[in-house]
Amino acid sequence: MKLIGLVSGGKDSCYNMMQCVAHGHEIVALANLKPPTSAGKDELDSYMYQTVGHDAIHYYAECMDLPLYRKEIQGTPIHQDYEYVATPKDETEDLYTLLQDILKDFPDAEGVSVGAIMSNYQRVRVEHVCDRLGLKSFAYLWERDQKELLAEMANAGVQAILVKVAAMGLKPAHLGKTIGDMYPYLCELNEKYESHVCGEGGEYETFTLDCPLFKKRIVVEETETVTHSDDAFAPVAYLKFKRCSVANKEQ
Repeated sequence: MKLIGLVSGGKDSCYNMMQCVAHGHEIVALANLKPPTSAGKDELDSYMYQTVGHDAIHYYAECMDLPLYRKEIQGTPIHQDYEYVATPKDETEDLYTLLQDILKDFPDAEGVSVGAIMSNYQRVRVEHVCDRLGLKSFAYLWERDQKELLAEMANAGVQAILVKVAAMGLKPAHLGKTIGDMYPYLCELNEKYESHVCGEGGEYETFTLDCPLFKKRIVVEETETVTHSDDAFAPVAYLKFKRCSVANKEQ
């Protein structure tokens, strides 16, 4: 089946695409929702989309040798009930419009790859949009054990780094570290504070620099650490990509 890959830049969307391919599907195009330029922000108060790392998503087109379709997020989380109904100016409608545009170029696409693990809010809305467009939602990571899943991702070659921290025990010094390096510590935080090992409670966000689906890899050359809240116990900070490049992968 030909699928559209929803990509945020995070580990989950990349690993789910890997699972789709492993199950015999083909990713034919990539879709990304980004903050509006007029907002001048790297991060939006979105319940649906990760926006940290948006400044390096455009490299995915070259890395995967696939067309990347992007749309600015115009809506906000208006309809917050568990069951979603189409609501004008809700951020979910931005996804509908984006996928609708992609289907004009790829009318034979039959499904969407989505990296949801635990968020019913996200899953219900993606499925609602897919149903309206006659697409099937593929979420192979849904309700997987998080410790097992994160270890599996790291071992499968997902080179994802932390680009945002917002939880007890996580500090700006952890930004830029890989999920493989952070795995033991994230498990430790889970034992201490019952935090989510995969960051499903908003503890951290990631950006994937390389994975087996990439034909080239992203190299981070310069970053800036932006601090939102300098809380002593749970500081909130994220990485802004100032300069990146794409490099050939070693054979």
